[in-house]
Amino acid sequence: MRPLFRLFANTALPLIALLGSASVHAELPQADIAARFREEQVTGTFVLLDGQTGAYRRHDEERAARRYLPASTYKIPNSLIALETGVAQGKDFKLEWDSKRNPRQPWWPAAWAQDHTLESALKNSTVWYYQEIARRVGAERMQAYVDRFDYGNRDISGGIDQFWLTGGLRISANEQVDFLRRFYVNQLGLSERTVRMTKDMLVLEDTPRYRLSGKSGWAGLGEEGAPQTGWLVGYLERQGDVFYFALNIDIRNSQDAAARMKLVHAIFQDLGLIPGSSTN
Repeated sequence: MRPLFRLFANTALPLIALLGSASVHAELPQADIAARFREEQVTGTFVLLDGQTGAYRRHDEERAARRYLPASTYKIPNSLIALETGVAQGKDFKLEWDSKRNPRQPWWPAAWAQDHTLESALKNSTVWYYQEIARRVGAERMQAYVDRFDYGNRDISGGIDQFWLTGGLRISANEQVDFLRRFYVNQLGLSERTVRMTKDMLVLEDTPRYRLSGKSGWAGLGEEGAPQTGWLVGYLERQGDVFYFALNIDIRNSQDAAARMKLVHAIFQDLGLIPGSSTN
């Protein structure tokens, strides 16, 4: 009987442990995500992946699968590639602003028209800095990493310094979330140093209750007549758990652009993942 009992123990204990682990991560409450989009009067999609259970929440599943220009959300893979290749030696890698090569445009934020480090360029979403990084990486290496990352449609046509802005690269909200998960758990085949540095640079909010990391993007910004698509993608760390998210919306005005973070905050509050404004 002892060998039989041992067999039962060897098979049952892992199952019990798994079930016990699953019970710790309770299912998130229901939330009317569509109502939040109606409140902000914007059209878009939101995808949330529970990193513990693998469960998804989606608003507008059809749009969640539709690919768009990544715009400045591509600064996440661009940063990873810059660090991994050594094009940028670290977060403090500095480039001087060349006002002749990159003249200031009327729609530029004031913070762009100055020298930047990798970290400050990511925080300020400085386009010219990352365009120079991409030129130094070069098309061959860039394509190799985009293929390795299985990033969207993997199309870098349209110019080495334009493919994520006006070129051929497209990615869906579903694919953004999957990429973020693989980046977070380091399934991209990158060094721990590269992943750690990039995570450090992506932090948007760090509070005693949660840490929110991510990157915004605005496809079509400064392009007259081009479709305007706003992104906010990232992940929320809370009590040892991780939740990955991607939001994109149609932008018609500056108020719509501001709605991206408002929507993410409101949805996370509705899901009980961050405290409401009255308890902050």
